[in-house]
Amino acid sequence: MDGETLPKDARGHPTSGANHAALDHLERATWRLVSYYGDAFADIDQALAEAPGCVMAHVARANLCLTISERRFMPDAERSLAAARTHLRGATGREAMHVEASSLAAAGRWEEAGVAWDGLLRDHPRDLLALTAAHLFDFYRGDAAQLRARVARVLPEWSADLPLHSYVLGMHAFGLEECNLYPQAEEAGRRALDANAQDPWAVHAVAHVMEMGGRIDDGIEWLDARSDTWSPDNGFAFHNWWHLALFHLELGDVARVLAIYDRRVQGGEMALQWLDATALLWRLRLGGHDVGARWEPLAALWRNTLEAEAGHYAFNDWHAALALHAVGDAAGLDVLRAATRRAAESGAPTQRLMTGQVGAPLLAALDDFEAGRWREAADAFAALRRAAMRFGGSHAQRDLIDQTALCAALRGGHASLARALANERILAKPHSPLARRYVEQARATLR
Repeated sequence: MDGETLPKDARGHPTSGANHAALDHLERATWRLVSYYGDAFADIDQALAEAPGCVMAHVARANLCLTISERRFMPDAERSLAAARTHLRGATGREAMHVEASSLAAAGRWEEAGVAWDGLLRDHPRDLLALTAAHLFDFYRGDAAQLRARVARVLPEWSADLPLHSYVLGMHAFGLEECNLYPQAEEAGRRALDANAQDPWAVHAVAHVMEMGGRIDDGIEWLDARSDTWSPDNGFAFHNWWHLALFHLELGDVARVLAIYDRRVQGGEMALQWLDATALLWRLRLGGHDVGARWEPLAALWRNTLEAEAGHYAFNDWHAALALHAVGDAAGLDVLRAATRRAAESGAPTQRLMTGQVGAPLLAALDDFEAGRWREAADAFAALRRAAMRFGGSHAQRDLIDQTALCAALRGGHASLARALANERILAKPHSPLARRYVEQARATLR
């Protein structure tokens, strides 16, 4: 059903089962989804209280659950999709496509979900709920080409006066950055922020540009000068604080890094935040820095969710393994290894691929690293760099693998590999103090 009599959302899409009050709540939820301010669940629930038959509100709730990337939210996602299906008889074709795409994502068929969202966006390029879900799943799959191209296919159809246009420009900036198109990414991110200073995703995209180029002073100034806009009451703030901590770590300012960790990064209720906390402490560990008792509470967060979550998303599993190794939790690691074996053998399609090709080999390489089998670990990590993007994350996040490979090579006297990795790094980041330190250490290994 695609009748003109249906009420329309803020970008002109006919929406079945809705009234204007429900659409107002749904639009606010959409803003929260792309801006990370406030509680999108609450607005979606208000929309459903106004219009229980609104398919798009059920889809929005399902997508919010799916994009958290934790198994514990899957039953809620399935319930929302089941509710959406009960109202498809009066739905539009666009809404039916939404339910199909989100159902594929819920079934662990993320590549097929991406194809379905692509078809939807060809017909409806201003559908922000579809674009947001597809963009995040492109990120979770490490598909840099799609992070850029998917937004590029729709952006010319968005006039600057369309509601939430600036957030699409911020997505474009991040896709450009992940495709190493750094000047274009920075320009797009700055344009997004000129239109709307409260866009933490655009702030994040430009911070990535500065991270990848080793522009440490620029990165610190960029984030510090804007922290009053991207930080207060924002669910994405912890990740931008993590980026700021990385810049300070480059300078060797460990006290500042730990202060940011303690105030802004540690804790939280979701794995997305534990990822950043783990990655930051692991970088400090690689550098031989004392982090006190910070590992144990972080490892406990991962440990307490292993039975339910291990094997659900390989990127999470890798970080859980880092934390468990840091505290010597042999039992927890056994649980995690068993879950990754099951995921690689019989998991959902996308996780079977991710875990089999990247996740499980990474855990094996980490076992070598922690056992002091440095050369074996260095070779394994170096080889996995070519495949690592297949299990998600950004270049900056996956740099943890590169740094672990470099440290293993240095510790094992694997001089030629250490030199090669350090050379690559210094050419990418010629002004990076950390890159220079790696080059000096690699040269010392060759003497």
